[in-house]
Amino acid sequence: MTARTWAALDKAVLACGLAGALVLACALAGDAAAARRVPSDPEAVRLLRDAADAARRVPYQGVQVVTTWNRRGPVTSRVNVAHTPGQGTYVDAREGDRDRATYQPAGGALTGFTAATLELLTRNYAVVRASDSSICGRASRVVEARRRDGTPAGRFWIDAETGLMLHRELLDGTGRTITATGFDQVRVAPGGRPGKSSSVRGGTLGEAATSSAWNVSPWEDPLEPAELGDLRDHGWPLPRALPGLSLSDARRSTTRPTDGTVHLTFSDGLESVSVFVQRGSLDERGLADWNRTVNRGDTVFRRESLRHWAVWADDGYVYTVVTDGPEGTAERAVDALPHGGRDLWTRLGRGLRRLASWVNPFG
Repeated sequence: MTARTWAALDKAVLACGLAGALVLACALAGDAAAARRVPSDPEAVRLLRDAADAARRVPYQGVQVVTTWNRRGPVTSRVNVAHTPGQGTYVDAREGDRDRATYQPAGGALTGFTAATLELLTRNYAVVRASDSSICGRASRVVEARRRDGTPAGRFWIDAETGLMLHRELLDGTGRTITATGFDQVRVAPGGRPGKSSSVRGGTLGEAATSSAWNVSPWEDPLEPAELGDLRDHGWPLPRALPGLSLSDARRSTTRPTDGTVHLTFSDGLESVSVFVQRGSLDERGLADWNRTVNRGDTVFRRESLRHWAVWADDGYVYTVVTDGPEGTAERAVDALPHGGRDLWTRLGRGLRRLASWVNPFG
């Protein structure tokens, strides 16, 4: 802030008390999100909106690849996927000799945007067309999300024939790819179920799996705003936002509801962070090979693999932060969440209310 701004705040404290100064400070700060908004190309926005629709109505099966780049280099995961409209999506990932197979009744989220994500994307970035290209042997329309300075922050390859999202990349400020997600191979056809014995690279996807071999995704219970508010009123430390990211989804585990685990997703339309909040204490025995750091008195366990992980316990709750965005995004999320007993912002908020009551004892 400028010297004139600070002088205005000083006068506001004397004339109106703390509450008036806070109102003036918010007015002077302005709307940071609005300052970032720049016009988007309607055709580019339409392509992304159509991709969200195609993810629900187009049957497909194939192999999806996720690659992230961290300080140790690239880390890649491959999964078999099969989607049938009106039924859901089967996802079969192999890790060594183990299968991790899930079934998502709603389906479609793997390849497209939700309306909420697209709204966040166009709020925070300029969405424009780029030169057409091709990927995994299919002609594609390419869309870019650009920062305020014009540098690309993300790219999307959309199938020219079906509208499916075939590939997307998250880029850092230098143009380097941080995360890439997309099909290694894809076939537009009724999905069925990926064969559990199929090779992840190039295997035939079929009906080999039985329904008992698949786990329904445990995060199928969405939390409405009123339910979130009720949890907060009962002491749950559930943040409303993270630095630069808005709350885009909230769910509760349906497989073990007694655990009391809440999954919050924060996003700006490109980057996303998952925050899991669970009542209880942290069993550190399974974290022996994780890196240990200290944040405001709490031991934070961190790991870099396909995604950035951070786990810690504070004041009767266990927090898990997961993101495939840049390391800085994970750091900001960890810093914004509670540490050292009661949350700093809760304590600060109570202090401000006390000061306000002294200025206006009848408030």
